[in-house]
Amino acid sequence: MANTLPRTVVMLAVSAFFVAVGFGVMIPVLPVFAASFGVSNFLIGLVVSAFAGFRLAMSPFVRRFSDRIGHRRTIGIGMWIVGVSSALCGFAGSYAELLVWRAVGGVGSAMFTISATALLLASVGPELRGRASGLYQGGFLLGGMTGPAIGGLLTHISLTAPFFFYAGTLVISGTIAFTQLHDPPGMAEAAAAPPTRTLREVTADSRFRAACLMSFGQGWQSFGVRSSLVPILVVTGLGADPSWTGIAFAIAAVAQTAALPAAGRATDVMGRRPVMVVGGLLAALSTLAIPFAGNLQVLIVLLCVYGVGAAALGTAPTAALGDATKGAGSQPVAIYSMVGDIGAILGPLVAGVLADQLGMPAAFSVGTAILLAGTVAAALIPARLDKRRPDAETVA
Repeated sequence: MANTLPRTVVMLAVSAFFVAVGFGVMIPVLPVFAASFGVSNFLIGLVVSAFAGFRLAMSPFVRRFSDRIGHRRTIGIGMWIVGVSSALCGFAGSYAELLVWRAVGGVGSAMFTISATALLLASVGPELRGRASGLYQGGFLLGGMTGPAIGGLLTHISLTAPFFFYAGTLVISGTIAFTQLHDPPGMAEAAAAPPTRTLREVTADSRFRAACLMSFGQGWQSFGVRSSLVPILVVTGLGADPSWTGIAFAIAAVAQTAALPAAGRATDVMGRRPVMVVGGLLAALSTLAIPFAGNLQVLIVLLCVYGVGAAALGTAPTAALGDATKGAGSQPVAIYSMVGDIGAILGPLVAGVLADQLGMPAAFSVGTAILLAGTVAAALIPARLDKRRPDAETVA
């Protein structure tokens, strides 16, 4: 049963589903709710960035905290923190209050994101990293497929209803973490032992650098620019109802979810490099075209193409990260997460300024350039380091 994924990976995927359902519910309303306070595109982007900003600030401390109390507890506590902060966002009576509580949510997000990735990589061998990453991402995507549609419906109740729904799904996710997840045997002892590979060796590894650059591009373009500007593009650019944002994202999530199994298998069989290259090209070129979409149908098609690319970038870089960081402890995983957070922080802010000053095409083009740079970095990974099968383990 060497090809069977362990229960911990399955339950991580289930937990990820409930996280993503709630987060997906927020997508259609967060920028619009922030805009209801009469602020600029830059300040709308700041609400998105604040969450990632506090994730980034907490990331250096999460590794030590998780090593001390275990990944399972860290994941559960983090999810509950995000849940409480989301409910408080729903009660916000001003832009400042919304900004503060979104920032607090970033603290909990850092806890469960870094610990979940470390637990995922510690639970499987190199021959299953692509499929494990695919299943984990699949949980997020199934939730992302369901969440935006629910969020669009909840907007007809009020702009704050999705915040309370998100709080409920995070409580469920945290409970799953506490009751169903288990740290692998000997994990505490391994965390206490000195690493067998130095951080300098990891950062010099082309696989780690390519994975981090892709993480930065994904944070910038997907979690930052796309989440903050596509809802505005739908409402102000195409003149559609806000609920269409949820529908468009849900359809794109279907395409991304459908592509995940193939992306996971290809990552394990063909190697990390070709999957990262194809995914990077699809994600970069499709987002470059998004601001030129003349109607909702074209926008949805472009979001679906991006979803296929994102499926590849949700599996191969994580697998490459696991290959490069074996024996190096959890610090490189935290760095990988932090790099993505930096992209998610800077993306909405830079894109907001560019959208205000130069228009939507300029706002999307910077993220496209970053994804293309990641694609080049992936293409330069030496073949001898690109894992393709269980017996291809190679030391950099």
